[in-house]
Amino acid sequence: MTQRLLPTLLLLLMLPANSGLAADTPPRPFEAHYHLEVDGWPNADIQHHLTATASGWESEMSAKLPGISGHETGRFRVGQGALQSYYYASGYSLLGIQKSYRLDHEALAERPDRQSALFALSRRAIDRPCETACRVEYLDHRGRQESVDYRVLGRRSLTLPAGEFEALRVEVTEPDEDDSRLVFDFLPRLPGLLLSMTYYSDGKRKSQLELTRLETP
Repeated sequence: MTQRLLPTLLLLLMLPANSGLAADTPPRPFEAHYHLEVDGWPNADIQHHLTATASGWESEMSAKLPGISGHETGRFRVGQGALQSYYYASGYSLLGIQKSYRLDHEALAERPDRQSALFALSRRAIDRPCETACRVEYLDHRGRQESVDYRVLGRRSLTLPAGEFEALRVEVTEPDEDDSRLVFDFLPRLPGLLLSMTYYSDGKRKSQLELTRLETP
């Protein structure tokens, strides 16, 4: 689970932070557990926490398997119809090689980190979905600007190891990349929570993530 693999497969849905895009559904803390299957990699179990803090909210994801581990954390504030990222940290360990990255509030002044943007995108899709494809921007773990397009596909019933849910489906593509796409299912009552994720390339499914356990305080 390299630094690129974990965030790219899970967190490619990103949204500008200071554009009034955070909508109305309030944040609620949760602890989620996922199972991820990726072609050519060992299967992985992933943990995802959204936690209230004294200064806002913290979203954290982590994964670990033999010889490999990765994690990333984003902190943000929600208020006045907008979301503001102010801290990001991530790192990975691959066969003894370790890397770590950080972004501060100055770097995140105009665009969010990936964890904060996952929450913002899901909330916008839940409350104010675009009727056509929307271009969005974010910062990767090194602080480089990236962009993707997304569109809301509608709602569907979804049966997972964690139970049965009414899911909101969203498709994400990269500009000028016609042969790959991500399809996410969000839970409308819990912004930021992934129910499932499927990655397709060259018309074939390359990875599948599913929610296996959900806890809410």
